Amino acid sequence: MRKFILAIAFWVATALPAWAESQEIETTIRAQITAFQADDFERAFTYASPTIQQIFRAPEVFGRMVRQGYPMVYRPSEIAFLELATVEGYYWQKVQIRDGQGRYHIMAYQMIQLDGVWRINGVQLLPSQETGV
Repeated sequence: MRKFILAIAFWVATALPAWAESQEIETTIRAQITAFQADDFERAFTYASPTIQQIFRAPEVFGRMVRQGYPMVYRPSEIAFLELATVEGYYWQKVQIRDGQGRYHIMAYQMIQLDGVWRINGVQLLPSQETGV
């Protein structure tokens, strides 16, 4: 239920342009995904915020969580950056990811800036917009 409420808040909130930050945010997300694709969990872990690092404590644990919980992020076949918005002071970058089976997923990356460097503070899979026949 909490994820659903956050997803709704994301969509309802007014998207504020953040052009200056968008390139740096995209670079951070892309670098982490590239590290996952190379099985370089130590490097991928460096793009996570201190809060995320504290939760998982070790790159290997973090990598295992991503492989099991977010396989589309671990091995995407395609990524596309969508809109960047601010919600209650947090930047949220939407990313469309195509997995190895050709399915599309929309992810929302919560980003924070620490000492001038963008870090990933959480990722959530947004509800699918696909409809069945």
